[in-house]
Formats: sequence, C-alpha cells, structure tokens
Amino acid sequence: MEDIKMVDLKAQYARLKPELDQAFSAVMESMAFINGPQVQSFCRKLENYLQVDHAIPCANGTDALQLALMALELPAGAEVIVPAFNYVAAAEVVALLGLKPVFADVHPDTFNLDPASVEEAVTPATAAIVPVHLFGQCAAMAEMVAVAAKHKLYLIEDNAQSLGAVYTWPDGTSKYAGAIGDVATTSFFPSKPLGGMGDGGAVFTNDSRLAACIQKIANHGQSEKYKFEKVGINSRLDTLQAAMLEVKLGYIGDFNAGRQRVAAVYDRLFAETESLEVPARCSYSTHVFHQYTLKVPARLRDGLQAHLRQHHIPSMVYYPQPLHLQEAYRYLGYQSGDLPVSEMLSQQVLSLPMHSELTQEQQEYIAQHTKTYLEQHG
Repeated sequence: MEDIKMVDLKAQYARLKPELDQAFSAVMESMAFINGPQVQSFCRKLENYLQVDHAIPCANGTDALQLALMALELPAGAEVIVPAFNYVAAAEVVALLGLKPVFADVHPDTFNLDPASVEEAVTPATAAIVPVHLFGQCAAMAEMVAVAAKHKLYLIEDNAQSLGAVYTWPDGTSKYAGAIGDVATTSFFPSKPLGGMGDGGAVFTNDSRLAACIQKIANHGQSEKYKFEKVGINSRLDTLQAAMLEVKLGYIGDFNAGRQRVAAVYDRLFAETESLEVPARCSYSTHVFHQYTLKVPARLRDGLQAHLRQHHIPSMVYYPQPLHLQEAYRYLGYQSGDLPVSEMLSQQVLSLPMHSELTQEQQEYIAQHTKTYLEQHG
C-alpha cells in the first residue's frame, strides 16, 4: 500500500507547483519580503471570497485571536466564553490578556459549542463568546447571535478549521463562516483548509473602525511611522506566504470539494459499522472536513489507534484532554464531571487521514483495518 499521510502537503504542492514556483520567484526577484504587494493583493481576494469588508493579515492564527481581543478593549478580568473541547489557542490568548476563560460544553454530535451551555455560562462579567467552527463545520450561529444580542456580548468567530464552510440562516440566507460575528479569525497553518508554506493568519470584520484598530495594533500600535497610539505587537504575514496563499485561494473550492468526496467515501465504507459514528452533518452548515473524526467506544479507541499504526495508517486524537482539566487552567477551579460532553468526547474521538489527494484504494485499506479491529474487539 502506498504511504498514507494524514495530510498530503507534498501531493498538493505537486498539483500547484508551476503556479507556486512562479509566485515564489516573483517575490524573490522583488526582494520585498515584508509588506510586499502580494500581501494586499491576497487580502483583497480573501475579502472578496468571504464577502467581508476587511481582512487584516498577521503572523499566525493565535496572533489573530490576540489582535481581535486587544482591539475590543475588554475590561480587565472580563470573562470570555470558549469551548472546552478545542485547541488551546483561544483560551490561552484570553488568559494572557488578563481576561478570564470560561469554558462551555459542546454538542456531542457536531463537537461545536452548545448554545445552552453558553447561556448557562453567562454572568454579569461576561464580555464575549468565541464560537469555534471545529473540524470544518459551522457552530450554531443563529443561537450564538441570539445569546450575544440578549446579553450584549461580542461574538468572535474562530474560523481556523472551516474556511469555506457556508452557514445557512433559518430564513434561507447564507454567509461564509468568518463573516458572521463582530470579528473573526483564521489560521493559515499548512494543514488548514487554506494552508501556507509556514505560519500565517488573518482577522476579518465588517467594522471599519475595528479594522483600523486591529491593523494599528498588529504594527506596534503605530498610526504612522514612529507615532505609537496604542500598545501593540509585531504580527505580519510575510510576502512569501501571501504569494503562496494567493495561489492556493484560487483552488480552495476544489480542495474543499475533494475532501467532501473523500468524506462521502468514508461514510459509505463505514455505513454498516455499528460500533462507530461517522461525523454528523448539520442542516445549517456545509462541512469542509478539515478533519474526518469518528466517535469510537472509549474502551476501543486507543487499541484501534495502535492497530492502525501497526498497519502504517496514521490517525490523531483531537483532543485527548478537554481544556478545563488541563494543568494550565487548574486555577479556574473546574473539576472532572463539570463539562461531561467534552470529557466524553476526549475519550472517544479518532481522526482518520483526510485530504483531497487520498485515493479510494487507500480509504478502503483504512476502512478494512478499522472494521476488522472493531469486529474482533467490539
């Protein structure tokens, strides 16, 4: 069996090599490595794609979250609600800025923030909610918008994993993930739906005042050279990364559709496997499958992963411990059992290889060994 990868970046590069090499050469010939013309060109195309007024580039997805929170100027100690079942970036930035992360539980099928848990977590000190569009599918944004409006909270979308996913409102209108909240963020980490050849990120908003503030903070707080109006940071998207991303943005629809086809094949191959659950699809969102994440009985998950490894099949656990039980956040006082869905999922989830270059033969091999183990141990 041909080598199977979780994400095949080399094959993706080979597919786009002439255009990527040409973009690289253009930057090298100009030597404009910082704030070259490709940065603004890429951002304008990204704005047009997402149908947002402003896309502000930055160095990575975590910086994007920090920039968004800094620009909102939340009071010291204010609470920000984040999902417990998630990567650490949002909670980390909240804590670093002297704010208080408040963890809410997620829906057991979609893995996204549960609006009911968010509502329960709101207190008079709450200032913002960070719904994360996890694994390629939108959070329940109509409900999130309603909770935010009811309590006068900011809504900060974390769209690092779902660029290109489309959310449909109850009235039938639709928007891209990242174009809904007061402000949104994304990451261009290589494995993301729109991935660079290194790190990168962006912040999105339709608020011109907020966009100007974010741009200023990302550039050391400067209004103009050597005039510092705010305490800022240095967070730039390199010209080389912008050039690569501009090429790849033209293919994001193809790549997302490719992963959707791969997901459909997985669904068919696992259709009669009762001891696992394939990813749920929401009626209100498309799914671009940054990850294809199964739910497996907790007693079988680790053994299945070891079995797949023995047969040269990679897999990943996203995420093995919920954030409210991590050592770094023990000071918040959470206990085991406080957020049961997140705790349960951390023992059940297993992500299989997922990329647009995955062949059906490879998928059949993956499914065969997955089902064999479950049949023998189920």
